[in-house]
Order: sequence, then structure tokens, then C-alpha cells
Amino acid sequence: MRATLRWAHSDLRTHRGEALFLVLATAGIVASLLLATALFGYATNPWQRVFTQARGAHVWIHTGPSADARELGRLAGVTSVAGPYRTESATVSSRGSRASVELRGTPRLPSVGRPLLTSGHWLDPAEPDGVVLESGLARALLAEPGDTLTLPGTARSLTVEGIADSAEPHYSPGEQPGLVWALPSAVRAPGGQVIGLRLDDPADTDYAVQRAVTVLGAGAVDEVSTWQQARSAAQGDNRLLGQVLGLFGLGALIAAGFAVHGAIATRIRGHLRDLSVLKAIGFTPGQVVRVFLLQHLAYALLGSVAAAALTEALGRRVPGRLGDAVGVWQGLPGHTLALCLVPAGAMLFIGLTTGLAAWRAGRVPPVPVPRPSAPAGGRLTGLARGALGLRLPAALVLGCHRAFTGRGRSLASVARLTLPLVLIVVALSAWTTIDRFHSDPEGVGLPTALTVRADGAADPPGLRTLPSHDSRIAAAYPGVEVAALVPGQTGTIALRGIGTRDEPYPYALADGRAPRGPDEAVAGQGLLDLLHARVGDWVRMTVGDRPQILHIVGRGIEPRNAGRVVTTSLDTLRENDPGLSPAFYELRLRPGADPEKVAASLTSAGRGRLDVRPLTNPADGLSQLRAVVAGLIAVLGLIGLVELLTAIGGSVREGARDVLALRAIGMTPRQITAITVTSMSCTALAAALAATALGLPLAHRLIDAQGSSSGIGAGIARSPSPGLLLLLGAAAVLGAAGLAALPAGRAARGRLADTLSAVA
Repeated sequence: MRATLRWAHSDLRTHRGEALFLVLATAGIVASLLLATALFGYATNPWQRVFTQARGAHVWIHTGPSADARELGRLAGVTSVAGPYRTESATVSSRGSRASVELRGTPRLPSVGRPLLTSGHWLDPAEPDGVVLESGLARALLAEPGDTLTLPGTARSLTVEGIADSAEPHYSPGEQPGLVWALPSAVRAPGGQVIGLRLDDPADTDYAVQRAVTVLGAGAVDEVSTWQQARSAAQGDNRLLGQVLGLFGLGALIAAGFAVHGAIATRIRGHLRDLSVLKAIGFTPGQVVRVFLLQHLAYALLGSVAAAALTEALGRRVPGRLGDAVGVWQGLPGHTLALCLVPAGAMLFIGLTTGLAAWRAGRVPPVPVPRPSAPAGGRLTGLARGALGLRLPAALVLGCHRAFTGRGRSLASVARLTLPLVLIVVALSAWTTIDRFHSDPEGVGLPTALTVRADGAADPPGLRTLPSHDSRIAAAYPGVEVAALVPGQTGTIALRGIGTRDEPYPYALADGRAPRGPDEAVAGQGLLDLLHARVGDWVRMTVGDRPQILHIVGRGIEPRNAGRVVTTSLDTLRENDPGLSPAFYELRLRPGADPEKVAASLTSAGRGRLDVRPLTNPADGLSQLRAVVAGLIAVLGLIGLVELLTAIGGSVREGARDVLALRAIGMTPRQITAITVTSMSCTALAAALAATALGLPLAHRLIDAQGSSSGIGAGIARSPSPGLLLLLGAAAVLGAAGLAALPAGRAARGRLADTLSAVA
């Protein structure tokens, strides 16, 4: 055992830099996997906790005021109900912020779908204008218990009595109104009612919705929301961040495993005589294997423990969502188990790859096998001889020859270096795609920047003349959005009518064409998946008691409502409902116009009667993804650095026998050094080219797959700029050349006795 430790210590002193990089790379990999685990827990468990504690309803159905919703409580499979409660749509304002809300008349604290108070108290009959806000709405309004909410266009005001968590879909500007619980007396102009159904078997949600719509009648149902939609909305971007961290963490772990395998294999080839001596003095094959295995497991253990300790101690201090996720994750029941299993899994994988390479060391015979006398690079090819005949620099020709005629080991080095570079190209593609949401919103389904809604007696059609009054506004598109029942009556989707045939809406299309004729529409990927439809199909839906049949002529990139949106012109919807009038206007701004300044100007001009909001950009919640991508690129860079050091060491050792011949033909140490530098530069260049060729289509496939699964749809992926790819390739080539210069120069200037000893 003592001899084993001495050998491991001697090897560590020889390869201190490589050991340090392996420890740092392992720490980065384990940290990314732990953060991914925290984000997955943060995405799912808080909503599940609220749903369980609140005894959340699996289905919420909004109906007209005359529907007899109490009959739904007698349906088979319904264990309990919440409501029905009268509802009123309103707009509230607090501290300069506005929000569309649903006032829900709740006479007492519900037993199903119960709000979980986080501050303040529940409604008090002594305060008839008191309300309780859903926590997401309260954050948007910057409201606290005791604040007063005003209803623009009226003389009414409401007093915030409390703030509560809810398992229902949270407030989302322009998509989901905020939830406000109030006493029935505060709901003065009810426009409908809502009832919640808690089911015996959540898997029967679609069937329960279908039966409920049958009982009530399709014309009585305004909107349906389910627990799956609420959970998906609550997970939001946290799940995406977790997927990115997990995917790149696993990819980096595989790359690190291959790098360790290559390092050990290269080291074995360079120490065949030493291993034979160890065998001759009594080392068993198992002891030789354990030397390498325990040494690299120690590196992995050090990196894993450091990553786990740093994540546990400092993770919650990371600003933003990552810190919040770690803080919540540390309080979950499976936290300790995950904190142990993730590092253990990384160590196990590294141990397996190490064991496979170390097993070859155990098979080295006690008597060294004489090396072949032929040079490592083989005979010069015809191309190399022709290049020399053209008087190209000999160092350049011989370096390229060594890089590309080195049999399987050269190809293996290129492949191992290509893997982390491929992941870096994918990471850069993700970064570029996120930037595109901000730099080119028109191309990702956000051609307009502002939504304007009018309050009270303001004349919404008058908003269409805004472009003539403000030069910063290019166009104003009238629009309306209604909930429509899908075929089978298992849920509702968003049916949007926006723009007119004379002034069509500027769709962002991924497939098909824009609507031009009557009954033509564009659908989001989420809608097509829900209806199992495709471009060219006719789909039927129900709006109130009126059927609406549309021809899907295109698929748009639709970031709203998880892509479950079908959009047509306002003229098409008016053919089915002539009395339909615009509910809002979407404004397209001229290039260079600041949406915030335009919104402030319109709000001021409207004298408090206009609700002007910027459209929500899906990338706003992914700001931390850039820091995540940057960290992953750094980890992958460390893995690539380890592989470069391994390849350089192997190239220097295998080229040692050529030094005598090169000196004999008159080459200087500088020229001999240039051969190795050129060889490694060519290896890095080949890896960079292969990574670009493989990484770009892989990135497009992964990003578009994520877009399709989220409902936005494929077609959002963008490749990094050619300049950025050239910078990556140049960094790889120059890094390889810089790292190879010192050891290659030392070998070229070595003493003759050392060179003879190395090749003996």
C-alpha cells in the first residue's frame, strides 16, 4: 500500500495542472447537476404543496350568470365543489400599476380551492369593500394589506385585507386576469359565475370536463381551466432552466469521462517501462489498476465534495431565481438524498471510465515489448512529399502529417476534443436564440410591442387613429380574444381576431401562409398538438352557443398561452357575430421607438382612461439563463483544456523518437517545436470544424424540440454569428498552439542522453 501511495504521489506531482483542471471540471459538473435538481424541485413542489394544502379543484368552469352550475356537484367522480361564485371582470389600479382582475364573490373561506393566507386576514363582513389578493397579483400591483385599490372609470375603491397563495393559474398581464376574493356584496355587476370541481381521480379530468359541458350546454360555458394547465403555468421557466442545466451537466459529465479515459490511456502509453518495472518487483495487476482508479476517484471526490459544500452553503445567496430555487429545495424532504446521490453518481461514472482505461494498465506485461522501429507518423504521403517539393515550410508539412496520419489515436483525440466543443456550440446557439427574442421580437411571434385597452366611456375605436397622432406608432390593430371550446368539449383555447383584411396583422409564420380569405386562420403549435391537427386542416370550435369553423392555413410562432391559440382576422369573427367590437388595440412601433416612453405618453394622453401595457416577452424570465450558459461554457472549456493537455503530452512523448532524426537532417529546435505546435493546432482545428458541423444542427434540433414541447413551436432556433464561431475556433487553435509550445520546446532542446533514454 505504501508503494502504491508513493507512485500515486509521484504521478500527481508530475501532472499537477491536469489534476487541478479535473477537480475544477468535476466541481462545475456536479454543481450544475445539483442546481438542475434544485430547479426541478422548485418548479414542481411549491405548486404541489399549495394544491394539496388548499385542497385545490381539478377543474374550474366559468359560465354565464343564468347557468345552473350546482348540478355539476352531482356528477359521478366529483367528490366536492367550490362555489358557484358570482364573478365580475374589472380593472384595478395601485401605485401607478394596473391589472385586469376577476372579482369573485366568496361568502366564506372555501373548503375546496381554499386561499392560503400569507399576510393579513380573511374577509370581514364588517368591511364590505375589503378584498384578498392572489399573491402574484399583489406582487404586480406592489400591494400590501391596508392598501387601497381604485377601479379606473368609477368612484369605487377596495381595501386590501390580505394576500393569499392559490393553486389556480397566477396573474399574467394580457393573458390571465388576477384573482381577487371579495364579499358577494362587493360584486356589484356580476357577468358570470365560476365553480370548481374536485375529482376522485385526476386522470379523468378531460372526461369530467366533457360531462360538465354536456350538462350545462356548450353555450353556457365561457372558459375551462384544469389543474394541469395551472401546474404548467406555475412551473414556467424554472423547468426550462433545470432542463438546460441537467442536459449540459450530463453532457459535460460524459465529456469529462472521456477526457479522463484519454488521459489515463495516454499516460499508460508513456509509462510502459515504469509499469513493467512495477510488475517485475511484485505489483499485481489489481494493484496497478487501483493506483489509477483511486487517484482519479480522489480527484472526483474532491471536486464533488467542494461542489456540494458550495451549493449548500452559498447556493441560496445566488441572486435571482437560482438562489430562490436552492432555498426552497433545501427545505424539501428529498434534499439530503439528492445532495448525496448526485455527487455519488458523478463519481461512479468517472470511476467506470477510469476503470476501463486502468484495466489496460493492469495488462501491461512485466517484460517490455520492444517498440516498432517505424516512425509514429508512418511514411510521408504523396501529398506531404508534394508540399515539400513546393518548398512549403517543413515544420508545417510535417506537423500536418503527424496530426492526420496518426492512426486511431489521433482520431480519438479529435473526437474527445470535439465533444466539449459541440456542447459549447449548442450553448452559444441557446444564447443567440434568447437574444433574438429581444433583438428581433417580430421574428418570434411578437410583431407588436404594446396593448391598449380603454376604460369606462372611452371610445376604443378612436384608438385606431393613434398612428396619425404619434409618429412613433407604425400601426394599430383592433383585436378581440374569446375563449372557445375545442372539439370534444374537453377544454378551452384562446380564439383571437386581430387586424382586418384591409390592414392584416403581421404574423410570424413557421409553416404555411398568412390568412387572406374568409375563415382562414393561423394556429400555434400548442393548439395543433391539442387538436391533433396540422396545417391545411379545418377545425371546429364553439364560442358561446355559436360554432366557428376555421381553415388552418399556417402555423405561427406563438409564445402566448402555451401556443394554444388560433388567430384570424377580426372580420372573420364578425361574420359569425356582427355585433363584435374591438376589446383592445395592439400597437406596432417604428424602429428605435422606446415602448416604455410610448406607453407613458399614451397613458398621460388618455387621462387615466387607457390601460397601456407592453407585451410579455417569453425571454424576460430567462435572463438568468445567460449566466447559466456562461458558467457551463467555462466548465466545458476546462474539460477541453484537460483533453488538450493530454493530447499534447501524448504527442510530445510519441514524437520524442523523431527528434534524433530531425536533428540529423539539420532541423533546429525551433523547427522541431513548430512541428508539434502545428500538429496540435491542426488537431484543434479539425475538432472545431467537426464541432461546428455537428453542433449547429444538434442545437437547432434541441431548441426546436423544446419550443414544440412548450407550445411555441419549432422555428425559433438561431445559430451563432459566423464571427462568434470563428472566435471559438480561433480560441481552440491558439490555445492548443500556446499550450503545446512550452513542452514541445523543452523536448526539442533536451539533452541527447535524455532523448536516447526516452526512445529506448
